[in-house]
Amino acid sequence: MSKEITKKAVDLLLTGATLLSEPCPYCSGVRVMKDGNALCINCGREPKNEIKKEITENTESNSTLETLEKKLDMLSKELEKESDHGKQQNILNTINSLVEILEKMRK
Repeated sequence: MSKEITKKAVDLLLTGATLLSEPCPYCSGVRVMKDGNALCINCGREPKNEIKKEITENTESNSTLETLEKKLDMLSKELEKESDHGKQQNILNTINSLVEILEKMRK
């Protein structure tokens, strides 16, 4: 690890960068990220495609969460209006499944 890379990583951390939990795809070193750019402290590479992939995955995950939350809201409203106990049980089972999925996705 060169002093120049170390200094750059320290400077980034001091100005609000964060350590990434995923290692560098090239050398498995620790990475620091700021403004969408990741710097590996070990090899000095900045795998920009990797960061864009992570951002895309997070966006897709958020979209899925929003969809599931809307479905949960719709089912809750449907449950309020339903008087048939069998249908209520089916709605409750579906709501329970959605809640479990949402909890897993948020972790």
